[in-house]
Amino acid sequence: MAQVTAKLVKELRDMTGVGMMDSKRALVAVDGDIEAAVDYLRETGMAKAAKKADRIAAEGLAGVFVAGNVGSITEINSETDFVSKNEQFQKLVKDVTETIAKGNPSTLEDAQKLEAGDGTVESEILSATTKIGEKIGLRRFSRVEKTDEDAFGAYTHMGGRIAVLAVLEGTKDEELARDIAMHIAAINPKYVSREQVSQEEIDHETKVLTEQALNEGKPANIVEKMIVGRLNKYLAEICLVDQPFVKDPDMTVGKYIASKGASVKSFVRFEVGEGIQKREENFAEEVMNQVNK
Repeated sequence: MAQVTAKLVKELRDMTGVGMMDSKRALVAVDGDIEAAVDYLRETGMAKAAKKADRIAAEGLAGVFVAGNVGSITEINSETDFVSKNEQFQKLVKDVTETIAKGNPSTLEDAQKLEAGDGTVESEILSATTKIGEKIGLRRFSRVEKTDEDAFGAYTHMGGRIAVLAVLEGTKDEELARDIAMHIAAINPKYVSREQVSQEEIDHETKVLTEQALNEGKPANIVEKMIVGRLNKYLAEICLVDQPFVKDPDMTVGKYIASKGASVKSFVRFEVGEGIQKREENFAEEVMNQVNK
Protein backbone atom coordinates (compact mmCIF):
# COMPACT_ATOMS: atom_id res chain seq x y z
CA MET A 1 0.00 0.00 0.00
CA ALA A 2 1.33 3.41 -1.00
CA GLN A 3 2.06 5.86 1.80
CA VAL A 4 -0.53 8.63 2.08
CA THR A 5 1.50 11.68 3.06
CA ALA A 6 0.26 14.97 4.44
CA LYS A 7 1.57 16.65 1.28
CA LEU A 8 -0.54 14.33 -0.88
CA VAL A 9 -3.63 14.98 1.27
CA LYS A 10 -3.12 18.72 0.96
CA GLU A 11 -2.68 18.46 -2.80
CA LEU A 12 -5.96 16.56 -3.17
CA ARG A 13 -7.72 18.97 -0.85
CA ASP A 14 -6.50 21.96 -2.89
CA MET A 15 -7.62 20.27 -6.12
CA THR A 16 -11.11 19.40 -4.96
CA GLY A 17 -12.01 21.68 -2.07
CA VAL A 18 -12.97 18.60 -0.02
CA GLY A 19 -12.12 18.47 3.70
CA MET A 20 -8.82 17.05 4.95
CA MET A 21 -10.23 13.84 6.42
CA ASP A 22 -12.33 13.09 3.33
CA SER A 23 -9.25 13.67 1.18
CA LYS A 24 -7.21 11.25 3.27
CA ARG A 25 -9.93 8.56 3.19
CA ALA A 26 -10.20 8.89 -0.60
CA LEU A 27 -6.44 8.44 -1.04
CA VAL A 28 -6.39 5.42 1.25
CA ALA A 29 -9.27 3.88 -0.70
CA VAL A 30 -7.39 4.14 -4.02
CA ASP A 31 -3.90 3.29 -2.73
CA GLY A 32 -2.55 6.84 -2.99
CA ASP A 33 -3.43 7.46 -6.66
CA ILE A 34 -4.41 11.15 -6.65
CA GLU A 35 -6.21 11.07 -10.00
CA ALA A 36 -8.22 8.04 -8.93
CA ALA A 37 -8.94 9.81 -5.63
CA VAL A 38 -10.48 12.75 -7.52
CA ASP A 39 -12.76 10.31 -9.35
CA TYR A 40 -13.54 8.54 -6.08
CA LEU A 41 -14.65 11.80 -4.46
CA ARG A 42 -16.81 12.69 -7.45
CA GLU A 43 -18.40 9.26 -7.54
CA THR A 44 -19.18 9.16 -3.82
CA GLY A 45 -19.88 12.84 -3.29
CA MET A 46 -23.64 12.76 -3.32
CA ALA A 47 -23.76 9.82 -0.93
CA LYS A 48 -21.55 11.71 1.52
CA ALA A 49 -23.77 14.76 1.24
CA ALA A 50 -26.80 12.61 2.03
CA LYS A 51 -25.15 11.29 5.20
CA LYS A 52 -25.07 14.84 6.53
CA ALA A 53 -28.85 15.24 6.25
CA ASP A 54 -29.55 14.61 9.93
CA ARG A 55 -27.13 17.27 11.17
CA ILE A 56 -28.30 20.62 12.48
CA ALA A 57 -27.55 23.52 10.16
CA ALA A 58 -28.28 26.73 12.05
CA GLU A 59 -25.44 28.93 10.86
CA GLY A 60 -24.80 30.34 7.40
CA LEU A 61 -25.64 33.52 5.51
CA ALA A 62 -28.61 35.56 4.35
CA GLY A 63 -28.37 37.23 0.97
CA VAL A 64 -30.15 39.98 -0.97
CA PHE A 65 -30.27 40.59 -4.70
CA VAL A 66 -31.93 43.48 -6.55
CA ALA A 67 -32.17 44.10 -10.29
CA GLY A 68 -34.62 46.59 -11.72
CA ASN A 69 -38.07 45.98 -10.28
CA VAL A 70 -37.29 42.52 -8.89
CA GLY A 71 -35.58 41.62 -5.65
CA SER A 72 -34.96 38.46 -3.66
CA ILE A 73 -33.77 37.52 -0.20
CA THR A 74 -32.57 34.11 0.95
CA GLU A 75 -31.21 32.21 3.93
CA ILE A 76 -28.78 29.37 3.25
CA ASN A 77 -27.64 27.43 6.28
CA SER A 78 -24.49 25.58 7.27
CA GLU A 79 -23.45 23.76 10.42
CA THR A 80 -20.79 26.19 11.66
CA ASP A 81 -20.15 29.90 11.31
CA PHE A 82 -16.70 29.14 9.85
CA VAL A 83 -18.41 28.33 6.56
CA SER A 84 -19.78 31.86 6.23
CA LYS A 85 -16.19 32.98 5.59
CA ASN A 86 -15.71 30.39 2.84
CA GLU A 87 -15.56 32.02 -0.61
CA GLN A 88 -17.33 29.10 -2.27
CA PHE A 89 -20.19 29.32 0.21
CA GLN A 90 -20.44 33.09 -0.18
CA LYS A 91 -20.62 32.67 -3.98
CA LEU A 92 -23.27 29.96 -3.57
CA VAL A 93 -25.46 32.32 -1.53
CA LYS A 94 -25.00 35.11 -4.06
CA ASP A 95 -25.73 32.87 -7.06
CA VAL A 96 -28.78 31.17 -5.53
CA THR A 97 -30.27 34.51 -4.44
CA GLU A 98 -29.87 35.89 -7.96
CA THR A 99 -31.25 32.69 -9.51
CA ILE A 100 -34.38 32.92 -7.37
CA ALA A 101 -34.96 36.54 -8.36
CA LYS A 102 -34.76 35.64 -12.04
CA GLY A 103 -36.53 32.29 -11.81
CA ASN A 104 -39.57 33.32 -9.77
CA PRO A 105 -40.21 30.03 -7.91
CA SER A 106 -43.33 29.63 -5.77
CA THR A 107 -42.00 27.08 -3.28
CA LEU A 108 -38.70 25.77 -1.91
CA GLU A 109 -39.19 22.69 -4.06
CA ASP A 110 -39.54 24.88 -7.15
CA ALA A 111 -36.46 26.87 -6.15
CA GLN A 112 -34.39 23.68 -5.82
CA LYS A 113 -35.24 22.76 -9.43
CA LEU A 114 -34.12 26.06 -10.97
CA GLU A 115 -31.17 25.85 -13.34
CA ALA A 116 -27.94 27.01 -11.72
CA GLY A 117 -24.24 26.49 -12.45
CA ASP A 118 -23.75 23.12 -14.14
CA GLY A 119 -27.08 21.77 -12.92
CA THR A 120 -29.76 22.96 -10.55
CA VAL A 121 -29.88 24.86 -7.27
CA GLU A 122 -30.25 21.50 -5.52
CA SER A 123 -27.21 19.94 -7.20
CA GLU A 124 -25.09 23.05 -6.59
CA ILE A 125 -25.95 22.91 -2.88
CA LEU A 126 -25.15 19.18 -2.76
CA SER A 127 -21.83 19.85 -4.49
CA ALA A 128 -21.00 22.55 -1.94
CA THR A 129 -21.96 20.16 0.87
CA THR A 130 -19.45 17.64 -0.45
CA LYS A 131 -16.61 20.07 -1.01
CA ILE A 132 -17.03 22.10 2.17
CA GLY A 133 -17.78 19.09 4.35
CA GLU A 134 -20.87 20.39 6.14
CA LYS A 135 -24.60 20.07 5.68
CA ILE A 136 -25.77 23.04 3.61
CA GLY A 137 -29.37 23.87 2.76
CA LEU A 138 -31.65 26.54 1.36
CA ARG A 139 -33.97 27.26 4.28
CA ARG A 140 -36.22 30.04 2.96
CA PHE A 141 -36.56 32.80 0.41
CA SER A 142 -38.80 35.63 -0.66
CA ARG A 143 -39.09 37.23 -4.08
CA VAL A 144 -40.44 40.78 -4.24
CA GLU A 145 -41.55 43.00 -7.11
CA LYS A 146 -42.03 46.77 -7.20
CA THR A 147 -43.14 49.44 -9.67
CA ASP A 148 -41.03 52.11 -11.36
CA GLU A 149 -42.34 54.59 -8.78
CA ASP A 150 -41.09 52.59 -5.78
CA ALA A 151 -37.65 52.03 -4.25
CA PHE A 152 -35.97 48.90 -2.94
CA GLY A 153 -34.07 49.08 0.33
CA ALA A 154 -31.55 46.22 0.36
CA TYR A 155 -29.20 45.78 3.30
CA THR A 156 -27.08 43.05 4.89
CA HIS A 157 -25.68 43.34 8.39
CA MET A 158 -22.84 41.55 10.21
CA GLY A 159 -21.50 40.10 7.00
CA GLY A 160 -24.80 38.49 6.11
CA ARG A 161 -26.07 37.37 9.52
CA ILE A 162 -29.08 39.62 8.93
CA ALA A 163 -30.57 40.64 5.60
CA VAL A 164 -33.44 43.01 4.81
CA LEU A 165 -35.36 43.76 1.64
CA ALA A 166 -37.82 46.66 2.00
CA VAL A 167 -40.08 48.41 -0.52
CA LEU A 168 -40.96 52.10 -0.20
CA GLU A 169 -43.86 53.56 -2.14
CA GLY A 170 -44.00 57.10 -3.48
CA THR A 171 -40.24 57.56 -3.81
CA LYS A 172 -37.35 56.48 -5.98
CA ASP A 173 -34.85 57.43 -3.28
CA GLU A 174 -32.80 54.24 -2.83
CA GLU A 175 -30.68 55.84 -0.09
CA LEU A 176 -33.82 56.54 1.96
CA ALA A 177 -35.03 52.99 1.38
CA ARG A 178 -31.66 51.60 2.47
CA ASP A 179 -31.79 53.70 5.66
CA ILE A 180 -35.15 52.14 6.47
CA ALA A 181 -33.76 48.68 5.74
CA MET A 182 -30.88 49.41 8.16
CA HIS A 183 -33.40 50.41 10.82
CA ILE A 184 -35.32 47.18 10.27
CA ALA A 185 -32.11 45.16 10.59
CA ALA A 186 -31.25 46.86 13.88
CA ILE A 187 -34.65 47.09 15.62
CA ASN A 188 -36.42 44.03 14.17
CA PRO A 189 -40.06 45.13 13.86
CA LYS A 190 -42.65 42.41 13.26
CA TYR A 191 -45.07 44.46 11.17
CA VAL A 192 -45.20 47.59 9.03
CA SER A 193 -48.17 49.06 10.91
CA ARG A 194 -50.81 48.22 13.50
CA GLU A 195 -53.27 47.30 10.77
CA GLN A 196 -51.23 44.15 10.13
CA VAL A 197 -51.43 42.92 13.73
CA SER A 198 -54.05 40.18 14.03
CA GLN A 199 -56.92 40.46 16.48
CA GLU A 200 -55.77 37.16 17.94
CA GLU A 201 -52.39 38.62 18.87
CA ILE A 202 -54.01 41.76 20.31
CA ASP A 203 -56.41 39.66 22.39
CA HIS A 204 -53.54 37.50 23.66
CA GLU A 205 -51.43 40.50 24.65
CA THR A 206 -54.44 42.16 26.29
CA LYS A 207 -54.99 39.05 28.41
CA VAL A 208 -51.33 39.00 29.49
CA LEU A 209 -51.35 42.71 30.34
CA THR A 210 -54.59 42.34 32.29
CA GLU A 211 -53.12 39.56 34.42
CA GLN A 212 -49.99 41.64 35.02
CA ALA A 213 -52.03 44.64 36.17
CA LEU A 214 -54.25 42.55 38.45
CA ASN A 215 -51.21 40.84 39.97
CA GLU A 216 -49.82 44.26 40.77
CA GLY A 217 -52.87 44.80 42.94
CA LYS A 218 -54.22 47.74 40.94
CA PRO A 219 -57.88 48.75 41.42
CA ALA A 220 -60.25 47.45 38.74
CA ASN A 221 -61.11 50.98 37.57
CA ILE A 222 -57.42 51.68 36.95
CA VAL A 223 -56.63 48.39 35.25
CA GLU A 224 -58.52 49.20 32.05
CA LYS A 225 -56.65 52.46 31.51
CA MET A 226 -53.34 50.75 32.25
CA ILE A 227 -54.05 48.07 29.67
CA VAL A 228 -54.80 50.63 26.97
CA GLY A 229 -51.54 52.45 27.64
CA ARG A 230 -49.43 49.31 27.81
CA LEU A 231 -51.05 47.82 24.71
CA ASN A 232 -50.27 50.99 22.77
CA LYS A 233 -46.67 50.77 23.96
CA TYR A 234 -46.45 47.12 22.88
CA LEU A 235 -47.83 47.89 19.42
CA ALA A 236 -45.43 50.81 19.04
CA GLU A 237 -42.53 48.47 19.77
CA ILE A 238 -43.43 45.85 17.16
CA CYS A 239 -44.73 48.10 14.35
CA LEU A 240 -42.13 49.73 12.11
CA VAL A 241 -43.89 53.04 11.47
CA ASP A 242 -44.37 53.67 15.22
CA GLN A 243 -40.73 53.03 16.19
CA PRO A 244 -38.32 55.92 16.82
CA PHE A 245 -36.13 56.14 13.72
CA VAL A 246 -32.56 55.07 14.55
CA LYS A 247 -31.03 57.98 12.60
CA ASP A 248 -33.42 60.55 14.11
CA PRO A 249 -34.95 59.25 17.38
CA ASP A 250 -37.07 62.40 17.76
CA MET A 251 -39.25 61.17 14.90
CA THR A 252 -41.01 57.88 14.29
CA VAL A 253 -40.16 55.96 11.15
CA GLY A 254 -43.64 56.69 9.82
CA LYS A 255 -43.35 60.44 10.29
CA TYR A 256 -39.82 60.50 8.90
CA ILE A 257 -40.82 58.67 5.73
CA ALA A 258 -43.98 60.78 5.36
CA SER A 259 -41.80 63.91 5.48
CA LYS A 260 -40.11 62.55 2.37
CA GLY A 261 -43.44 61.94 0.65
CA ALA A 262 -43.13 58.16 0.94
CA SER A 263 -44.56 55.19 2.82
CA VAL A 264 -43.48 51.62 3.58
CA LYS A 265 -45.16 49.03 1.38
CA SER A 266 -43.47 45.92 2.76
CA PHE A 267 -40.31 44.42 4.21
CA VAL A 268 -38.72 41.03 4.70
CA ARG A 269 -36.08 40.47 7.37
CA PHE A 270 -34.10 37.24 7.67
CA GLU A 271 -31.78 36.55 10.59
CA VAL A 272 -29.65 33.45 10.19
CA GLY A 273 -30.73 30.60 12.42
CA GLU A 274 -33.74 32.30 14.01
CA GLY A 275 -36.20 29.68 15.17
CA ILE A 276 -33.74 26.80 14.80
CA GLN A 277 -32.65 24.92 17.89
CA LYS A 278 -28.87 25.11 17.78
CA ARG A 279 -26.64 22.44 19.19
CA GLU A 280 -24.42 23.42 22.09
CA GLU A 281 -20.81 22.55 21.32
CA ASN A 282 -17.55 24.26 22.07
CA PHE A 283 -14.78 24.76 19.54
CA ALA A 284 -12.63 21.90 20.82
CA GLU A 285 -15.51 19.44 20.56
CA GLU A 286 -16.26 20.65 17.07
CA VAL A 287 -12.67 20.07 15.93
CA MET A 288 -12.59 16.62 17.53
CA ASN A 289 -15.84 15.69 15.80
CA GLN A 290 -14.23 16.55 12.46
CA VAL A 291 -11.09 14.54 13.28
CA ASN A 292 -13.06 11.49 14.40
CA LYS A 293 -15.26 11.23 11.31
